[in-house]
Amino acid sequence: MGKKIVTIMICLLSLIIFLLASETFGQSSRKVLMIPREGYSSDMDRMIKMEVGEMKRVLKEAGIDVVIATTSGQAILGPTQFIYEVTKLSEINLKDYVGIILPCMSVGIFPGPPVSAEAVSAVKKALADGKPVAAANGSVIVLAEAGALKGKKYSFFIDPFNTESLTRWAVKEDHRFDGAIYSGRGVVQDGKIITCGSNPYIEYNHAVPSGTVELTQKFIEAMGSR
Repeated sequence: MGKKIVTIMICLLSLIIFLLASETFGQSSRKVLMIPREGYSSDMDRMIKMEVGEMKRVLKEAGIDVVIATTSGQAILGPTQFIYEVTKLSEINLKDYVGIILPCMSVGIFPGPPVSAEAVSAVKKALADGKPVAAANGSVIVLAEAGALKGKKYSFFIDPFNTESLTRWAVKEDHRFDGAIYSGRGVVQDGKIITCGSNPYIEYNHAVPSGTVELTQKFIEAMGSR
């Protein structure tokens, strides 16, 4: 009788361990690819902590893992904040991810440094596969270069064709946005594309709400049950 009880207890314990392991695996099986813009930022600490950090927090609270990748695969370093776990985009298999999120990182000024060809390719592939792509301010340019905004509503800090805005920011018209529908600075969703025309740097310097958390939440909703 004693041996039967021990056997039953072992079986129950094994079942519990299996269920817990299955639950853990299920939670970690959903991954998103985060592609930050590379280059100089005048406030890298703020962007690492309040943009990348907040995006990761919201995603992980939803049970979604985050893998950060860039063209170089090099660590992203601020004065006191760091991102050491960075993968090369060339080593990424997009089939493993349910969506892509693009932090702005306040890299350079509009239009910023050259856009990563690997990032453009990844965005095109994700959208073609019906996966959501979210982009914060400067990274909306990646979507524009990918040709993904034509006929779509989008958000950006300025209207790329508004003469007054262009003069104020001393920039030229950006024809990568031809055919796209400028819809202000707030979080805008058009199908699987979610954009925001602000970030923590802009919030701090221009009193425009960053929208980082809202952008990430909309991104999660757009994943649905993928």
